[in-house]
Amino acid sequence: MSSAPPVTPSRPSSNGAVHAQRPPTGSANGTIPYKDSDSNALWAVVSLMLGILVAVLGFFALMMWADAHNAKDAANRAAAKVSKAAAGATSDLGALRSYAGAAPSNADALAAAHKPFSAALPAAPAGPVADVNLTLKDVTVQIAPGVKYSGWAWAGGAPGPVIHVRQGQLVKITLTNKGAIPHSVDFHAARIAPDKAFGDVMPGKSVSYTFRANDAGVFMYHCGTKPVLMHIANGMYGAIVVDPKPGVLPKADKNYVLVASEWYLSSDGLKAPAQFNMDKAHARMPDWMTFNGYAGQYVKHPLTARPGELVRFWIVDAGPSIDTDFHVVGTIFDNAYPFADLSSPTSALHNVQTVTVPAGGGGVFDVKIGKPGLYPFVSHAFAAVDEGQVGLLKVGNVKGTMSH
Repeated sequence: MSSAPPVTPSRPSSNGAVHAQRPPTGSANGTIPYKDSDSNALWAVVSLMLGILVAVLGFFALMMWADAHNAKDAANRAAAKVSKAAAGATSDLGALRSYAGAAPSNADALAAAHKPFSAALPAAPAGPVADVNLTLKDVTVQIAPGVKYSGWAWAGGAPGPVIHVRQGQLVKITLTNKGAIPHSVDFHAARIAPDKAFGDVMPGKSVSYTFRANDAGVFMYHCGTKPVLMHIANGMYGAIVVDPKPGVLPKADKNYVLVASEWYLSSDGLKAPAQFNMDKAHARMPDWMTFNGYAGQYVKHPLTARPGELVRFWIVDAGPSIDTDFHVVGTIFDNAYPFADLSSPTSALHNVQTVTVPAGGGGVFDVKIGKPGLYPFVSHAFAAVDEGQVGLLKVGNVKGTMSH
């Protein structure tokens, strides 16, 4: 007869009762294994967490490998583009191709033969009324040596004629449109309702209006017909100088008017006239930037002064989009009137090096140079210089030329 299995010592339960603990059923060989269920459950949880951690680390390792592979491909593509450019690719920016610097083989001779736009300030008309007649035309203009452009401009090209009046004078504008599409003229010097005065003029028609030039300074005028960007960029801009009352400005020996502008070309303009490119204008990517409509014309044909003379620059930035940072190399402005504020002598700044003229704005600058020499005047945003916005002031009887 078999005996009963041994009974392990009793131990109190959590409620204080004592129970006898029996061992588990014996194994086949008669031994009795010990099983700690709590310990096994803990190890199961730990093993599961370790498995999840390994899976997560593996996922991130896979992603890092994919990123590295993609970065290597991108670097190879970039290197291929650089190699292509180094091999002689043109300066294409997507679909926008720059024609900056395009020139024929005889560009130097053409520049010397070019008749420069007169920068000298014309006399203001006498009497109480200044009659101004403007004619708009579709014309082909030269904007750089050998570079032709099919413009919407004025009878004399671009910019329009410099207008000079006196503060307080009544200005009567008569605009005649001899172009193929509607145009208009907007005067920044006028305090007038634009819907009354600046309306479109149909081809073959004329319009007249008047305004009182109560504000002294130098101001832009331009076509204000939509799209204004296109009409201005096609050459439809100019400058009006309004002399202040006596005593505001020191007397100048020389007065020069410079109108800065940008040109956006559909082609290089060498064989056939280029036309306006709206995409480049929106990207602010001009091919040429000029003073008075022609790149570098005052390098071959410098403006002049005698040593010790006070030279006054009346600057308008016609834009249509990029500012001009006006600077004369080799000197400092004795007087500068930012934004062409000529309300009083106290408006001036003194002994300044460079002053920004915003697109659509103006500025007045005085220099008195004692030493003979060639003094470049530039927009100190030097991409503009490379694209033609540069000239020379020749002080005294000096020989030769220079570039900057």
